[in-house]
Amino acid sequence: MNQTKTRFAPSPTGLMHLGNARTALLSALYGSRFLLRIEDTDPERSREEFVRDLLFDLAWLGLRWDEGPCSAQPGADFFQSRRSAIYAGYYARLQAEQRAYPCFCSPGELEIARKIQLNAGQPPRYNGTCARLDATEVARRQAEGLAATLRFRVPKHQTVLFEDAIRGPQTFLTDTLGDFIIRRADGSPAFFFCNAIDDALMGVTDVIRGEDHLTNTPRQMLILAALELPVPRYAHISLILGDDGAPLSKRNGSRSIRQLREEGYFPAAVVNMLARLGLTYQDDACLDLDALRQGFDLNRLSKSPARFDPVHLNHWQHKAVRSVDDATLWDWLHPECRALVPAACQADFLTLVRGNCVFPADADEWARLLFTDEWNLTPTVAAEVQAAGEPFFLALLDAATACEDDFDAFMARIKTTSGRKGKALFMPLRLALTGRHDGPDMGQIYRMLTPERLRGRLAEFTYPSQ
Repeated sequence: MNQTKTRFAPSPTGLMHLGNARTALLSALYGSRFLLRIEDTDPERSREEFVRDLLFDLAWLGLRWDEGPCSAQPGADFFQSRRSAIYAGYYARLQAEQRAYPCFCSPGELEIARKIQLNAGQPPRYNGTCARLDATEVARRQAEGLAATLRFRVPKHQTVLFEDAIRGPQTFLTDTLGDFIIRRADGSPAFFFCNAIDDALMGVTDVIRGEDHLTNTPRQMLILAALELPVPRYAHISLILGDDGAPLSKRNGSRSIRQLREEGYFPAAVVNMLARLGLTYQDDACLDLDALRQGFDLNRLSKSPARFDPVHLNHWQHKAVRSVDDATLWDWLHPECRALVPAACQADFLTLVRGNCVFPADADEWARLLFTDEWNLTPTVAAEVQAAGEPFFLALLDAATACEDDFDAFMARIKTTSGRKGKALFMPLRLALTGRHDGPDMGQIYRMLTPERLRGRLAEFTYPSQ
């Protein structure tokens, strides 16, 4: 069996969102070894609390890494901010071999050049101004203290070819790339550079990432070739779009993994939804990670944009609610909800939750309805119940008193005494007890309501309306 090592390499500049989570998940499903690397080279935006949240989110989703940080405390191995000495050695080698050069162009000069190219109908790329500076001029500018970036010297008139695992053959002409920055003026490494170097040094064999990185790939392949480092296989997955067809964002429904967790989503719901964006599984059950891994086929992943649908997510949430064990489901409920449920009713209440609730707030409503006196019917529902007539409710009261907690006997008696059956019997009874047209089996409701509470609600309709 081929050993594949994949990686997830986020920048800790914010909370993890669905797009990041999908990249992490697919990488974990595909690789026989899974590496986590923290790309924290932006000191102004990278924060330790975001690393902490990231580690927690990945663990909550059930994703475990074989290599990577054990805590949010930066370490030299898996935090890029601690790997500067490694990058410095490769910068020096590229400069010594004339494959990289300092660039003193200011942001303003670069913007002017960019506008000129756009006005001329040309793709914007660096025009090579500093590539032509001799060593004396470079030394003079450095002596003056001028800040310089470091640019990679892209070879001319060449073609970069690679086979994308999802998108097939890819071709890029080097003349369209332009010399690009591999070290910023403040000395920090650019993404193109440190991302590629670390993939090679850490033995990553397969890189799964968003299609927005597709044009980065030829640049990184050129860097690795120049340094005689191994090039991984690349697979660029489609981006997740919102319901409006635009890239997923807060505006069109995106939430962070933390938000989803706080809303009560189960990790299995999020994982199953993300795994099936652009990929069809034969098994429609709520699968665990091992089963998702067995059914995962990178080659069958769709090239088309994956569209996020909250209804799709809630579908998997409902399946997750039905599939978790009783202990997990009980812990998922809000503490205030658990406090309302009598011990004798716990098993029945969990059965109700599985069939009728998607979020803990749904269970809160049922617990208040069944185990407290918070029972208020809307005027419309009250009128619908009263239409069944006082004799019907008198018969219900008599049956409830005679049969106590035996629901089957209660139903047999009321069918005989009222002459009603089907919807004509069940709907006014359901509305009178719950105020809702839908919900759990009536037997569950009957057994969980105390006799006093049940008879009290029925008695509300045994007096003629005024």
